[in-house]
Amino acid sequence: MRKPDGGGRGVSDWWSIEVFDASELPARRWKDSYQDDLTEAALTNGALEWAWHEHRYGVVFEVLFDSDEQWEAFRALPAVRSALDGVPDPVNGLIVYRGRGGGSGPRKPRKPKPAPGASAMSLPEPTEERVLHLAGVAPPGPPQEALGRLDSLPGVKHPAGQCRMGA
Repeated sequence: MRKPDGGGRGVSDWWSIEVFDASELPARRWKDSYQDDLTEAALTNGALEWAWHEHRYGVVFEVLFDSDEQWEAFRALPAVRSALDGVPDPVNGLIVYRGRGGGSGPRKPRKPKPAPGASAMSLPEPTEERVLHLAGVAPPGPPQEALGRLDSLPGVKHPAGQCRMGA
């Protein structure tokens, strides 16, 4: 039945047939076998739009009908029933539902996960930093006295002069 959208026209419904890969047969091969039959059956029964999507886990056939009656008529066709019976894993590999297919995404965005590798490791606990104020440090005594001590060491001259090691 058509649902009014407030503007006097009906709102159509998308339906999805989602087929998952099986160990012995990928869903892509199922799609290659049945896509023409399903597409033709949808169009001849009043489908407004249709689309195929391939994913890493299988395939999705999305179809848009104007009413539930059109969908039910499509679903009851022998070609459609045969295609659904021929999925690679009929027990665990088939989902038929109202709405867009598996690629439509969640309604809420996912929270970011930590990056793999070393950046995902926890950081060490903060420790107390040791701060040295080098501008305020001076050798004991007047500056000339400190320079005199350097001259008395063997092989060491005034910093502005030449350095003679072992002289």
